[in-house]
Order: sequence, then C-alpha cells, then structure tokens
Amino acid sequence: MSLERPKSEKLFGEAKRHLVGGVNSPIRAFQKLDITPLIARLGKEDLIVDEDGNEYIDYCMSYGPLILGHTPQNVVADTIEQVKRGSSFGNTCMLEIELASLIKSHMRSIKKIRFVSSGTEATMTAIRIARGYTRKKIVIKFSGNYHGHSDGFLAESGSASFYLNTHATSSGILDAVVSNTLSLPFNDIEAVEKIFSTSDIQNDIAAVIVEPIPANMGLINPNPKFLETLRELTSKFNSLLIFDEVISGFRVGLGGAQELYQITPDLTCLGKIIGGGFPVGAIGGRADIMDTLAPLGEVFQAGTLSGNPVAMKAGISTISSLNQSTYQKLQASMNFLVDSISVKIKDCEYPMCVQSETGLFTFFFGVREVKTKSDLKDLDFPMFKKFFQFLFDRGIYIAPSPYEAIFLSTAHTQAHLEKTRDVILEFLDLYVLRSNRSLANSSR
Repeated sequence: MSLERPKSEKLFGEAKRHLVGGVNSPIRAFQKLDITPLIARLGKEDLIVDEDGNEYIDYCMSYGPLILGHTPQNVVADTIEQVKRGSSFGNTCMLEIELASLIKSHMRSIKKIRFVSSGTEATMTAIRIARGYTRKKIVIKFSGNYHGHSDGFLAESGSASFYLNTHATSSGILDAVVSNTLSLPFNDIEAVEKIFSTSDIQNDIAAVIVEPIPANMGLINPNPKFLETLRELTSKFNSLLIFDEVISGFRVGLGGAQELYQITPDLTCLGKIIGGGFPVGAIGGRADIMDTLAPLGEVFQAGTLSGNPVAMKAGISTISSLNQSTYQKLQASMNFLVDSISVKIKDCEYPMCVQSETGLFTFFFGVREVKTKSDLKDLDFPMFKKFFQFLFDRGIYIAPSPYEAIFLSTAHTQAHLEKTRDVILEFLDLYVLRSNRSLANSSR
C-alpha cells in the first residue's frame, strides 16, 4: 500500500537540479527513508496536502510553530491585512513593541527583547551577549541539544546534524571556533558539578546554554534537579544561564519551560510560535544584560528583517489566541494517543518507549528510556523507517527523523486522532509485537 505521487517525484527530480540535494534544509530530504520527500502544496487545519493532492494528517506542524494548525483564520486575516500595509520597513514599528510587551507579560524573566529572524540568530546572539557581558570565553552546552547551525554549536549537536558524522560536527568549522565550547551529557548533574569545580575553568565560564526540554534528539524529559543545579552553579560563579526555548516557548505553556520548572534564566531564546509560522527569533532577558547590545552597548547585532512587521503581526495574533484551555486541549490530545500506545508496549519484550510533554512527544524504537544522548546508541533506525513508511502510506505525516518530536495542534480533530491511534496500534501489532513473539519463540 503506497500513495500515488508521480508529480511529487517529478518535482523532486527538478528540485535537485536547482537546490542542493533538492532541499533547503537537510531533514527535508527524507534521508535513508527510501521515500520521495513530501512536496507540499498547501496546509489546512491539521492537514498538509502534497502536489499530487494526497492529504496527510500533519504531526510535524513545521517543526512546532503551528500550534493553532495550518492557516488559522485569525492569523491569516491579520497577516494579509499587514501585508497590505507593508511587508518590511527597515524601521521600528508599533507591532514590535506590541509583541515584545505580550511576550514579557507571559515570561517574567524577560525585561527587554531583541527580535531577529531565526532561532539560530537568537542563540548565536545570546552567546555573543553572554561573552560581552561577562568578559569570559567558555560556553557549556549539552550533547544532543540543538541550538541552530552557527559554528560554535555544531559539536555533539542534535536534529538533522545527527546524520553528518558520529560526532554530529559539521565540516568547515575550525577547531579554534569550538575550542571554547564544552559539551556535557544532558541531565548529568555530576558532570556539571565537576566542570564547575575545575579551577582553571570555573571562573572563565561565560554561560551555560540548554534546551530545558530537549526536542532535537527526540523529546527528553529533564530532571528538575539538573535544571536547578545549572541555576545554582551559574549564579555562584557569575556565569549566565541561557534557556533555549525556541521549541518549548509557548509550546508547553504560556510561560514556557521556565514557568513549568520554576527556573529563572538570565537570557531566553525564542522562535517558532512567536512568529505564527513566519521566520522569527528573539533574545530576551535581564535589562542590564540586554543593554550590552548596540546601540546601548558594545555587543553588535543587526538584521534587515529583524522585527519584520508581518512576522510580528502573525506572532501577536497567535499568542493572543493562546490560553489555559489551549494547553488542556493539547494535553488531552496527547494523552489520547500516548496512553493507549503506552499500555500496548508496557509488557513488550522489544525495547520501546514513548516520552512526552504538553503538546509534543517521541516514539523511541530500540530503547527503554532516553535521558541523555548516549542512550540513543541502540536506537533502531530500521524500525523507525518502517514506522515512518507505514504512517506515510496511510496519510499520516510525522517528522522524517527519529530524533525529532511529534507536534500536536489545537486543530487536530478527534476523528484524525482516532485514525492515527488505530494506525499506530496496527503497526505495533504487525511489527513490534510480532518481534516480541519472535523473541519469545526463539528463547524456547
């Protein structure tokens, strides 16, 4: 059973003549999945439609921004109206002030904001601010956390960089660039305490940057004590704590992961949802730290499309639509899918687990639990490949990588959730539980 996709196949062949690998971001190439990549034509509510007219229930949701689903009526109307007024000014506009104020009202750690055009720009700028503010050089990150593709972060990274090589480090990056970036295991309190107790390092740490809820090596649940330790040690040694909430910001709650875990970072990086589906990023934090940015301070950052009015308007429209019932609905939808599957695999001999947080989750094939990147060494990619193909052929689309999260939106209907649940349970019966029976028979 497979969908007819002749036009998509032809278009992807054409794309490879003009675009590197036929794509503008590596994960879109469906690497190693033996499926022609999805060539999207349109999105509507919880569906994405390809160029052949095939409809897929979309659980990628542009990797997180579309919390309201595709083309929500209010966001579409507001952005169209803004395009008519002007799509780019190169000057400050009222919408930047309005969105900044709206974000600050939900994230109390943020006193001032600088808007940029991507999450990569946000994290890159946050590190520059941290080094400029502290006058220190070392940055600590965590293996499997993905902070965009700027040079200093592509060491032991997550997301699509998993496929580059065993260390997930890109070619073209000089050793000197990453020499002041230390990558530690996520959730490893002892490793963090050890590095901060190292005399020739502890006083030269500018910042610790972390995805408080990592979603680029699959969804990983943080140990709350781990996040508390980061806050305690960075405060003690006058380093900055940076939360990369590009994914978790407004995804797990109006106040992000920092509200969920009651941790106050010095700087927060945002993106995705705050642009309502348009390119956006932001850095926010304490006023004294943010004031190191030009034109007030000596840390330079600039961007022609920073604070783009269309992205600002889409962000305002999106965030203004979010409330507690939004997250209750996301949680209920997630529970509907995750609970039945968790019961199914509970006593399965084949190692598998599902890990979740409000509105996003990941199936891990081949492992019982994932707390840090090293736990992924036994990840069963062939089983994920079967899983992806099985869902795709039945009109269900998830991110084409085992290292990404599944995203829910408020647009997902009960009928589509039920179809998804039934298809996943069918897959488990055919492949995972069959593997379970084969293991049982072979042990006799």
